Amino acid sequence: MTTTTDTLAAATPKAARHPLRAEAVRGFPPLAGIAVMVAGGATMIASAREWQGDWAETAGQVHDGLLMALPVAAAAGCWHGGRERRRRTEELWGTAVRPPLTRLLACAVPVGLWVALGYLLVVACVNLATWPYALGDHPHPILVPGDTAALMAAVLLGHVVGRIVPSLLAAPLLGVAGFAGLALPEGNGVQPLDPASFTVQGSWPVWWQPLAVTAWTLGLAFALALAYAARRRATALLPLAAALTAGALLAQVGDATWQPDPLPRRQVCDTSTTPAICVSAQYGGLLPQVTTALSGITGKLRGVQGLPVRWADREDGPRAGEAQLPILSPLGFSLVRGRLTRPDRYAWEAAAALSDRGQCGRQPEGVSLADDAVLSYLAPSPAQSEFDAVAAKGNAATRAHLRASRAARAELAGMDEQRRRTWLSAYFAARAACDEKGVPSL
Repeated sequence: MTTTTDTLAAATPKAARHPLRAEAVRGFPPLAGIAVMVAGGATMIASAREWQGDWAETAGQVHDGLLMALPVAAAAGCWHGGRERRRRTEELWGTAVRPPLTRLLACAVPVGLWVALGYLLVVACVNLATWPYALGDHPHPILVPGDTAALMAAVLLGHVVGRIVPSLLAAPLLGVAGFAGLALPEGNGVQPLDPASFTVQGSWPVWWQPLAVTAWTLGLAFALALAYAARRRATALLPLAAALTAGALLAQVGDATWQPDPLPRRQVCDTSTTPAICVSAQYGGLLPQVTTALSGITGKLRGVQGLPVRWADREDGPRAGEAQLPILSPLGFSLVRGRLTRPDRYAWEAAAALSDRGQCGRQPEGVSLADDAVLSYLAPSPAQSEFDAVAAKGNAATRAHLRASRAARAELAGMDEQRRRTWLSAYFAARAACDEKGVPSL
């Protein structure tokens, strides 16, 4: 009985595995995914200071990584498309039962899936790297579907080129040509159709834009594949029509497919100080650090009248009654991984905005001496000693101005608290009115 059962089990054929499985887990496709992951990940690692801590900048930098990832994906697809020619098995494949289109997709789809997986791993890793340092905002995944579709389309287009062009140099040349095409300067007529373009900073695409990008890129790729391998080549007209429709929509609408991000335009304020301190809601988590950095200034201004109502870091400039806070973007200089790199310099720039008279025109020397004394009292420049050392080696007029500046600084610093508060109130009132005659002397 046992022998009969074993014989029947041995005679029963095992279920045939799908050919896509063998293509997906062996050979070149996993290497293609790793190549795209390395190409995208290397650029992100090299520029980590410029995006960690800012969700919007992270999404933008990952999208910009398509400039490297798309040519790599196209070259990978092209190299895999020429596999049968390199193996000299084209005639053998021609005798297979499966139609040409099925054989093409069975070979190309695993590469596309691995490339998409490599890109999605990069997206996941960089978002995890930003999360501990995030200061506000939220992740922006809206660009990911269109980017992933563009990468898969690049693989399919490259695969067809690899089957058509009988040259070992087809893959590297296609990658170089793709990089050159994507690197065209902004303002060219085809930019709205470039899946790697990021045309409107501080904005995000409308909900249908990723769908249009997907239809544009994958539509072209499937149209080319059908025209090459389908038994009825007229079927290529359907994806071609979808691609052209989506492309025409993207080209016609242009920048209108992007809508401004309202978050950077909203301010988050600490009203416990005078002036109040307001930062962009995009960096709302930075407000305690900014308040601490400016605490030396706000402490010295307690009880002073005529001050601006608030500091604000609006990129379009301060409004009436406001002073400009230092702009923290782009990341990587004043702000790195959620921390102010130079709080002393940040405070000096904020104090300089309080005494700024750019809207008042050229001021006489007495006013500039008062401005210098106020700035030195509120937040001395980290490089003040170096500036003074250079001025001390200048001509007679420069040395005389330095002596006057030092005397004015000493005069203001040596006042008793009540007198200094009265003097600063008169100074800021004159500054607000651009009244040079109203600036009290030192």
